[in-house]
Amino acid sequence: MNERISTLHIPARQFCVPLSSTRRGARLGRLLATEQLRAWGLPLDPARLIVAELTANAALHGRVPGRSFRLALSVTAPRRLCIEVTDTRGDHLPARRTAAGVPAESGYGLLLVEELADRWGVRHGPVPCKTVWVELDLAPEPGNA
Repeated sequence: MNERISTLHIPARQFCVPLSSTRRGARLGRLLATEQLRAWGLPLDPARLIVAELTANAALHGRVPGRSFRLALSVTAPRRLCIEVTDTRGDHLPARRTAAGVPAESGYGLLLVEELADRWGVRHGPVPCKTVWVELDLAPEPGNA
């Protein structure tokens, strides 16, 4: 067997769907993510709360008429859930806390994401896109602790 092929890291579970940049698209994203988490046998929370916030932000702040956003979920070893929401407003970044530690006028939902996520951030590109990503460390499977 080719050694290069055998050492490639491919997530064990992947889910990706384009959604309309509307409130309906955000709602559908939340519902699809919930069903996918159930199908994978993963805990629903806090993942579905994070998906709800990120899809709502994509529909509200990342909206470009006629363009969709993308929701992606993947489970990678060792037991890490990755959530990514990509929209076409790379010029409009999520509001972080101000220098004084007080949230900007909006962005309170991202405080929820910050508290629930083990890691999160924003990746730029390809132009004109940006991706807000979140990683959640999953509890070990029963019997593997």
